Amino acid sequence: MANGENSTIESTLKSMDTEEPIDLVFYRPIGYGWALLFRKLGVHPNTVTIASIVIGVAAGVFFYFDSLYYNIIGMLLLIWANSYDSADGQLARLTGQKTQIGRALDGIAGDFWFASIYIAICLRLMPDWSYYIWLMAALAGLCHSKQAAMADYYRNVHLFFLKGKAGSELDNSVQEQESYNALPWKGNFVAKVYHFLYARYTAGQEKQSPKFQAFFMYVRQCYGENIPKSLADEFRAASKPLMKYTNILSFNTRVLVLFIGLFVQMPWIYFIFELTILNGLLIYMIYKHEALSKRLHNQLKESNPSEE
Repeated sequence: MANGENSTIESTLKSMDTEEPIDLVFYRPIGYGWALLFRKLGVHPNTVTIASIVIGVAAGVFFYFDSLYYNIIGMLLLIWANSYDSADGQLARLTGQKTQIGRALDGIAGDFWFASIYIAICLRLMPDWSYYIWLMAALAGLCHSKQAAMADYYRNVHLFFLKGKAGSELDNSVQEQESYNALPWKGNFVAKVYHFLYARYTAGQEKQSPKFQAFFMYVRQCYGENIPKSLADEFRAASKPLMKYTNILSFNTRVLVLFIGLFVQMPWIYFIFELTILNGLLIYMIYKHEALSKRLHNQLKESNPSEE
Protein backbone atom coordinates (compact mmCIF):
# COMPACT_ATOMS: atom_id res chain seq x y z
CA MET A 1 0.00 0.00 0.00
CA ALA A 2 1.50 3.35 -1.06
CA ASN A 3 1.10 5.07 2.28
CA GLY A 4 1.82 2.02 4.45
CA GLU A 5 4.77 1.58 6.76
CA ASN A 6 6.15 -1.24 4.58
CA SER A 7 6.39 0.82 1.40
CA THR A 8 9.46 0.19 -0.73
CA ILE A 9 11.46 2.46 -3.00
CA GLU A 10 9.92 0.67 -6.00
CA SER A 11 6.47 1.88 -4.95
CA THR A 12 7.67 5.50 -5.27
CA LEU A 13 8.88 5.14 -8.87
CA LYS A 14 6.69 5.94 -11.88
CA SER A 15 8.08 3.03 -13.92
CA MET A 16 11.37 1.32 -14.68
CA ASP A 17 10.82 2.13 -18.37
CA THR A 18 11.15 5.86 -17.74
CA GLU A 19 13.81 5.93 -15.02
CA GLU A 20 17.33 7.09 -15.82
CA PRO A 21 20.32 5.04 -14.55
CA ILE A 22 21.80 7.99 -12.61
CA ASP A 23 18.44 8.56 -10.93
CA LEU A 24 18.07 4.88 -10.05
CA VAL A 25 21.48 4.57 -8.41
CA PHE A 26 21.74 8.04 -6.90
CA TYR A 27 18.79 10.45 -6.77
CA ARG A 28 15.97 7.96 -6.18
CA PRO A 29 17.62 6.26 -3.15
CA ILE A 30 18.50 9.65 -1.67
CA GLY A 31 15.05 11.02 -2.48
CA TYR A 32 13.44 7.97 -0.90
CA GLY A 33 15.41 8.58 2.29
CA TRP A 34 14.26 12.18 2.36
CA ALA A 35 10.68 11.09 1.61
CA LEU A 36 10.65 8.68 4.55
CA LEU A 37 11.99 11.41 6.85
CA PHE A 38 9.51 14.01 5.60
CA ARG A 39 6.63 11.54 5.97
CA LYS A 40 7.65 10.91 9.57
CA LEU A 41 7.83 14.67 10.21
CA GLY A 42 4.49 15.31 8.50
CA VAL A 43 5.98 17.55 5.82
CA HIS A 44 3.77 18.10 2.76
CA PRO A 45 5.27 17.36 -0.69
CA ASN A 46 4.61 20.95 -1.80
CA THR A 47 6.78 22.21 1.06
CA VAL A 48 9.62 19.99 -0.17
CA THR A 49 9.18 21.39 -3.69
CA ILE A 50 9.34 24.98 -2.44
CA ALA A 51 12.49 24.13 -0.49
CA SER A 52 14.02 22.70 -3.68
CA ILE A 53 13.25 25.96 -5.49
CA VAL A 54 15.01 28.02 -2.80
CA ILE A 55 18.06 25.74 -2.77
CA GLY A 56 18.23 25.57 -6.58
CA VAL A 57 18.05 29.34 -6.97
CA ALA A 58 20.80 29.71 -4.34
CA ALA A 59 22.91 27.24 -6.35
CA GLY A 60 22.67 29.47 -9.41
CA VAL A 61 23.98 32.47 -7.47
CA PHE A 62 27.23 30.62 -6.74
CA PHE A 63 27.85 30.17 -10.48
CA TYR A 64 28.26 33.94 -10.83
CA PHE A 65 31.68 33.81 -9.18
CA ASP A 66 34.77 33.07 -11.25
CA SER A 67 35.95 30.76 -8.49
CA LEU A 68 35.94 26.97 -8.61
CA TYR A 69 35.48 26.87 -4.83
CA TYR A 70 32.20 28.81 -5.01
CA ASN A 71 31.15 26.95 -8.16
CA ILE A 72 31.54 23.60 -6.39
CA ILE A 73 29.34 24.89 -3.57
CA GLY A 74 26.76 25.76 -6.23
CA MET A 75 27.06 22.28 -7.76
CA LEU A 76 26.47 20.62 -4.39
CA LEU A 77 23.46 22.85 -3.76
CA LEU A 78 22.03 21.98 -7.17
CA ILE A 79 22.46 18.25 -6.44
CA TRP A 80 20.71 18.82 -3.10
CA ALA A 81 17.87 20.68 -4.83
CA ASN A 82 17.42 17.85 -7.32
CA SER A 83 17.36 15.26 -4.52
CA TYR A 84 14.45 17.24 -3.04
CA ASP A 85 12.85 17.36 -6.49
CA SER A 86 12.98 13.58 -6.50
CA ALA A 87 11.78 13.37 -2.90
CA ASP A 88 8.64 15.48 -3.40
CA GLY A 89 7.22 13.10 -6.01
CA GLN A 90 8.25 10.04 -4.02
CA LEU A 91 6.67 11.52 -0.89
CA ALA A 92 3.46 12.29 -2.80
CA ARG A 93 3.26 8.67 -3.96
CA LEU A 94 4.06 7.37 -0.47
CA THR A 95 1.35 9.45 1.18
CA GLY A 96 -1.19 9.81 -1.62
CA GLN A 97 -0.86 13.62 -1.40
CA LYS A 98 -0.93 14.29 -5.14
CA THR A 99 -2.35 17.64 -6.18
CA GLN A 100 -2.49 19.67 -9.38
CA ILE A 101 -0.79 22.56 -7.61
CA GLY A 102 1.92 20.17 -6.51
CA ARG A 103 2.47 19.03 -10.06
CA ALA A 104 2.60 22.65 -11.26
CA LEU A 105 5.12 23.55 -8.56
CA ASP A 106 7.21 20.52 -9.45
CA GLY A 107 7.11 21.51 -13.10
CA ILE A 108 8.31 25.07 -12.55
CA ALA A 109 10.93 24.25 -9.89
CA GLY A 110 13.56 23.56 -12.54
CA ASP A 111 12.58 26.74 -14.37
CA PHE A 112 13.49 28.77 -11.28
CA TRP A 113 16.79 26.91 -10.88
CA PHE A 114 17.86 27.44 -14.47
CA ALA A 115 16.67 31.05 -14.60
CA SER A 116 19.02 31.73 -11.68
CA ILE A 117 21.82 29.78 -13.40
CA TYR A 118 21.36 31.60 -16.72
CA ILE A 119 21.31 35.04 -15.10
CA ALA A 120 24.38 34.28 -12.97
CA ILE A 121 26.39 33.01 -15.94
CA CYS A 122 25.37 35.99 -18.09
CA LEU A 123 26.42 38.46 -15.39
CA ARG A 124 29.68 36.56 -14.98
CA LEU A 125 30.50 36.58 -18.71
CA MET A 126 29.14 40.01 -19.61
CA PRO A 127 32.49 41.84 -19.25
CA ASP A 128 33.93 39.66 -22.04
CA TRP A 129 30.81 38.87 -24.09
CA SER A 130 28.82 42.11 -23.72
CA TYR A 131 25.08 41.75 -24.41
CA TYR A 132 25.69 38.84 -26.82
CA ILE A 133 25.78 36.41 -23.92
CA TRP A 134 22.27 37.48 -22.93
CA LEU A 135 21.06 36.79 -26.48
CA MET A 136 22.69 33.35 -26.45
CA ALA A 137 21.18 32.60 -23.02
CA ALA A 138 17.71 33.72 -24.13
CA LEU A 139 17.82 31.45 -27.18
CA ALA A 140 19.17 28.56 -25.10
CA GLY A 141 16.48 29.11 -22.49
CA LEU A 142 13.74 29.06 -25.13
CA CYS A 143 15.13 25.81 -26.52
CA HIS A 144 15.44 24.41 -23.00
CA SER A 145 11.74 24.99 -22.37
CA LYS A 146 10.80 23.19 -25.60
CA GLN A 147 13.15 20.30 -24.87
CA ALA A 148 11.88 19.81 -21.33
CA ALA A 149 8.22 20.12 -22.33
CA MET A 150 8.43 17.48 -25.05
CA ALA A 151 10.53 15.14 -22.90
CA ASP A 152 7.88 15.37 -20.19
CA TYR A 153 5.09 14.84 -22.73
CA TYR A 154 6.57 11.75 -24.34
CA ARG A 155 7.34 10.29 -20.92
CA ASN A 156 3.69 10.67 -19.91
CA VAL A 157 2.52 9.27 -23.25
CA HIS A 158 4.64 6.20 -22.60
CA LEU A 159 3.27 5.87 -19.07
CA PHE A 160 -0.27 6.11 -20.42
CA PHE A 161 0.23 3.12 -22.71
CA LEU A 162 2.10 1.29 -19.95
CA LYS A 163 -0.18 1.97 -16.96
CA GLY A 164 -3.27 3.66 -18.32
CA LYS A 165 -4.68 7.02 -17.26
CA ALA A 166 -4.24 6.32 -13.55
CA GLY A 167 -0.50 5.80 -13.94
CA SER A 168 0.15 8.80 -16.17
CA GLU A 169 -0.18 12.57 -16.06
CA LEU A 170 -1.14 12.83 -19.72
CA ASP A 171 -3.53 15.76 -20.01
CA ASN A 172 -4.89 17.68 -22.97
CA SER A 173 -5.46 21.35 -23.67
CA VAL A 174 -9.19 21.00 -24.40
CA GLN A 175 -9.93 19.53 -20.96
CA GLU A 176 -7.72 22.10 -19.26
CA GLN A 177 -9.49 24.94 -21.10
CA GLU A 178 -12.85 23.48 -20.11
CA SER A 179 -11.72 23.32 -16.48
CA TYR A 180 -10.61 26.95 -16.75
CA ASN A 181 -13.93 28.05 -18.25
CA ALA A 182 -15.96 26.16 -15.65
CA LEU A 183 -14.33 27.84 -12.65
CA PRO A 184 -15.48 31.26 -11.44
CA TRP A 185 -12.70 33.66 -10.50
CA LYS A 186 -14.11 34.26 -7.05
CA GLY A 187 -12.56 31.83 -4.60
CA ASN A 188 -10.63 29.99 -7.34
CA PHE A 189 -7.90 32.42 -8.35
CA VAL A 190 -4.97 29.99 -8.01
CA ALA A 191 -6.79 27.11 -9.70
CA LYS A 192 -8.02 29.44 -12.45
CA VAL A 193 -4.51 30.69 -13.22
CA TYR A 194 -3.18 27.12 -13.09
CA HIS A 195 -5.67 25.84 -15.69
CA PHE A 196 -5.11 28.90 -17.90
CA LEU A 197 -1.33 28.41 -18.00
CA TYR A 198 -1.46 24.63 -18.14
CA ALA A 199 -3.91 24.67 -21.05
CA ARG A 200 -1.40 26.69 -23.05
CA TYR A 201 1.49 24.48 -21.96
CA THR A 202 -0.29 21.32 -23.11
CA ALA A 203 -1.41 23.03 -26.33
CA GLY A 204 2.24 23.70 -27.12
CA GLN A 205 3.09 20.03 -26.59
CA GLU A 206 0.22 18.94 -28.80
CA LYS A 207 1.23 21.35 -31.56
CA GLN A 208 4.65 19.68 -31.74
CA SER A 209 3.12 16.18 -32.09
CA PRO A 210 0.34 16.33 -34.73
CA LYS A 211 0.66 12.72 -35.91
CA PHE A 212 0.47 11.42 -32.36
CA GLN A 213 -2.62 13.58 -31.75
CA ALA A 214 -4.32 12.06 -34.80
CA PHE A 215 -3.37 8.54 -33.73
CA PHE A 216 -4.43 9.04 -30.12
CA MET A 217 -7.76 10.56 -31.15
CA TYR A 218 -8.42 7.56 -33.40
CA VAL A 219 -7.47 5.13 -30.60
CA ARG A 220 -9.98 6.75 -28.25
CA GLN A 221 -12.58 6.84 -31.00
CA CYS A 222 -12.18 3.08 -31.46
CA TYR A 223 -11.69 1.95 -27.87
CA GLY A 224 -12.37 4.80 -25.48
CA GLU A 225 -10.19 4.38 -22.38
CA ASN A 226 -10.02 0.57 -22.78
CA ILE A 227 -7.05 0.25 -25.13
CA PRO A 228 -6.37 -3.35 -26.17
CA LYS A 229 -3.34 -4.81 -24.42
CA SER A 230 -1.80 -5.87 -27.72
CA LEU A 231 -1.87 -2.28 -29.02
CA ALA A 232 -0.61 -0.85 -25.73
CA ASP A 233 2.23 -3.38 -25.65
CA GLU A 234 3.20 -2.65 -29.25
CA PHE A 235 3.28 1.08 -28.61
CA ARG A 236 5.25 0.61 -25.40
CA ALA A 237 7.82 -1.63 -27.07
CA ALA A 238 8.45 0.93 -29.83
CA SER A 239 8.35 3.91 -27.47
CA LYS A 240 10.68 2.50 -24.82
CA PRO A 241 13.92 3.05 -26.82
CA LEU A 242 12.98 6.73 -27.11
CA MET A 243 12.89 7.15 -23.33
CA LYS A 244 16.67 7.53 -23.25
CA TYR A 245 16.25 10.74 -25.24
CA THR A 246 13.65 12.08 -22.82
CA ASN A 247 16.15 11.42 -20.03
CA ILE A 248 19.01 13.16 -21.84
CA LEU A 249 16.77 16.18 -22.40
CA SER A 250 15.82 16.32 -18.72
CA PHE A 251 18.24 17.09 -15.88
CA ASN A 252 21.28 14.87 -15.46
CA THR A 253 23.03 15.12 -18.82
CA ARG A 254 22.57 18.87 -19.15
CA VAL A 255 23.82 19.45 -15.61
CA LEU A 256 26.86 17.24 -16.24
CA VAL A 257 27.77 19.47 -19.21
CA LEU A 258 27.14 22.56 -17.08
CA PHE A 259 29.49 21.25 -14.38
CA ILE A 260 32.17 20.47 -16.96
CA GLY A 261 31.88 24.01 -18.32
CA LEU A 262 32.28 25.42 -14.82
CA PHE A 263 35.30 23.22 -14.06
CA VAL A 264 37.12 24.40 -17.19
CA GLN A 265 35.94 28.00 -16.57
CA MET A 266 33.96 28.12 -19.82
CA PRO A 267 30.32 28.07 -18.66
CA TRP A 268 29.15 29.28 -22.07
CA ILE A 269 29.73 25.68 -23.26
CA TYR A 270 26.41 24.82 -21.64
CA PHE A 271 24.47 27.26 -23.82
CA ILE A 272 26.15 25.90 -26.96
CA PHE A 273 25.28 22.35 -25.87
CA GLU A 274 21.59 23.26 -25.53
CA LEU A 275 21.51 25.06 -28.87
CA THR A 276 23.21 22.25 -30.82
CA ILE A 277 23.30 18.75 -29.33
CA LEU A 278 20.09 18.92 -27.30
CA ASN A 279 18.15 20.61 -30.10
CA GLY A 280 19.33 17.89 -32.47
CA LEU A 281 18.14 15.22 -30.04
CA LEU A 282 14.79 16.99 -29.67
CA ILE A 283 14.23 17.04 -33.42
CA TYR A 284 15.22 13.37 -33.72
CA MET A 285 12.99 12.34 -30.80
CA ILE A 286 9.97 14.12 -32.27
CA TYR A 287 10.65 12.62 -35.71
CA LYS A 288 10.88 9.06 -34.34
CA HIS A 289 7.79 9.42 -32.17
CA GLU A 290 5.76 10.94 -35.00
CA ALA A 291 6.88 8.15 -37.34
CA LEU A 292 5.78 5.57 -34.77
CA SER A 293 2.40 7.27 -34.35
CA LYS A 294 1.83 7.43 -38.11
CA ARG A 295 2.72 3.75 -38.55
CA LEU A 296 0.40 2.56 -35.78
CA HIS A 297 -2.36 4.89 -36.93
CA ASN A 298 -2.26 3.45 -40.46
CA GLN A 299 -2.07 -0.07 -39.06
CA LEU A 300 -5.08 0.56 -36.84
CA LYS A 301 -7.14 2.06 -39.66
CA GLU A 302 -6.48 -1.00 -41.80
CA SER A 303 -7.71 -3.31 -39.05
CA ASN A 304 -10.75 -1.13 -38.23
CA PRO A 305 -12.15 0.01 -41.62
CA SER A 306 -15.61 0.50 -40.10
CA GLU A 307 -14.27 3.39 -38.01
CA GLU A 308 -13.29 5.42 -41.08
